[in-house]
Amino acid sequence: MRRPRVQEGPVSWKERLEALRYVPALFRLIWRTHRGYTLAMIVLRVMRSVVPVMTFWVGKLILDAVIAAKATHGSLSQVWRYLALELAIVLVGEILARASSLIESLLGDLFSNAMSVQLMEHAAKLDLAQFEDPEFYGHLERARRQTVGRIALLSLLLSMSQDALTLLTLAGALIAYNPWLLLLLAVAVIPSFLGETHFASLGYSLLFRWTPERRQLDYLRFVGASDKTAKEVQMFGLAPWLTERYRVLSQKFYEENRNLSIRRGVVSALLSILGTIGYYSAYIVILIRAVRGDITIGTLTFLAASFGRGRDVIQNILLSASNVAEQALYLRDLFVFLEMRPTIESPSNARLVPAKIQSGFVFENVGFRYPDSERWAIRNVDFTLKPGERVALVGENGAGKTTITKLLARLYDPTEGRITLEGVDLKEYDLVSLRHAIGVIFQDFVRYDMRFDENIGVGEIDSVRADLDKNNGTPPSITTAAENSLAASLLPRFSKGYQQMLGRRFEEGVDLSGGEWQKIALARAYIRDAQVLILDEPTAALDARAEYEVFLRFSELVAGRMAILISHRFSTVRMADRIIVLRNGKVEEQGSHEELLNNGGLYEELFTMQAAGYR
Repeated sequence: MRRPRVQEGPVSWKERLEALRYVPALFRLIWRTHRGYTLAMIVLRVMRSVVPVMTFWVGKLILDAVIAAKATHGSLSQVWRYLALELAIVLVGEILARASSLIESLLGDLFSNAMSVQLMEHAAKLDLAQFEDPEFYGHLERARRQTVGRIALLSLLLSMSQDALTLLTLAGALIAYNPWLLLLLAVAVIPSFLGETHFASLGYSLLFRWTPERRQLDYLRFVGASDKTAKEVQMFGLAPWLTERYRVLSQKFYEENRNLSIRRGVVSALLSILGTIGYYSAYIVILIRAVRGDITIGTLTFLAASFGRGRDVIQNILLSASNVAEQALYLRDLFVFLEMRPTIESPSNARLVPAKIQSGFVFENVGFRYPDSERWAIRNVDFTLKPGERVALVGENGAGKTTITKLLARLYDPTEGRITLEGVDLKEYDLVSLRHAIGVIFQDFVRYDMRFDENIGVGEIDSVRADLDKNNGTPPSITTAAENSLAASLLPRFSKGYQQMLGRRFEEGVDLSGGEWQKIALARAYIRDAQVLILDEPTAALDARAEYEVFLRFSELVAGRMAILISHRFSTVRMADRIIVLRNGKVEEQGSHEELLNNGGLYEELFTMQAAGYR
């Protein structure tokens, strides 16, 4: 995974120019979002670019016509015609501006939606190891922030193009009367442009550097005001501690940002004075020519308006160029995330998992270290999992039990050794096919704030999503899984049956106990017609009676299928055909419950300790 750089000082011009290479890629994304809106946005901008010079020129004609009519005591009909023309131009300009704003707003919404979908789709392809890397979240956080408002960068580019066309028309008029006016224009705006560019780069560096702290602020807000944490926050009196941490961190960010803003404001004010002096110098030149009679009053008005607008346009172009370079830096964060590629993928000629596994899985001297860790999670692990066999993994916390299940589902690849299925390395199998063959419920399963049927259906979403989305009734597979896991026992509490919203996040949601959620999690494993069932602490939150009932069902459901069971309760693991005991990531011993008790090893020691607690 690409590592984010640490941005300490201002961004160099080289970095800005390199970041601009992402602008064409952004345009392609926007073009694919809606070609009609994109084309309309460009056409409207081009049309709007000629409105200012047309308005100024007609204004000149009006003044000259008024003066001529007064001098000759003639008719004002020509004046009214010019006035009607100017009104028409202004009205057309307003209509074009409103239409442009509407189109860009609609396109912006579509693009934001499309980018959010693309981010979700791309994140789903990345490795589990990447999601467990704090630095990865720096990229993800900045990428998420770029899904909204990136259309503004295209609008900025189009505004620059519009201003450039406007400037060309204004420059033609200014050059015709006095070429030095353009030089004065440049002198009036360049200092301000350089100052804004410098502080824009400092602003980006500040936000980049503060990405981890801003995530901390978001997390503190969540912990301090969430239904998930409210009980402990109130019982432990955490509110003062959390709010103080938030206050200190947010104040530190405010002070750093305030100092930068003050410096930016002072420097910008001083540089703008230079721009004002340049503007009035040009204005004096125009006035002198008017007094001498070199130009008419109408021309004076036209040149003054053109120079003032030209100054604004040049300043806008230069500042827009600075903003484009700055926005491109943020855009780079988005595309760096989208360019991330997983290391765990299906090979080009991937095998499909057989419809019926014959020989099973084999761990051959498997070792694994988590990224950026020097400690081996497991090492020199050898064991088999045969069809129809129930294997229990036993050991103290951190012994490597859950790691083994993640490797089996190929959420990770072994650091050393290999895992085979039917004698073939797992890496040669299609990932979707492999994971579809495995039903797994981890100890830290997700409690979705969704309907009851959706919470079960996520275990086999491809086959039930059509019925769930269209609300065509509860699919039989969901009701069967709910009955097998005993989750159906919750139905008497639900006024809307399987359509009952769970969790407190949304209206009419019902909160559940840990044991009740665990039954729903078990249903997710049972709904999948998997050849392998992996249950990580499946009954940790259940009472003794519920645990007994669950395992009666479990014994029936895993008949003929491979099963891996992780549990600290020896009343549970003794039902396994074979028990593998892990210590410090290595296989200490394995065998049946009776065999391990007779060995007098770690299993017998742990069993005796637990049994003593029940005496």
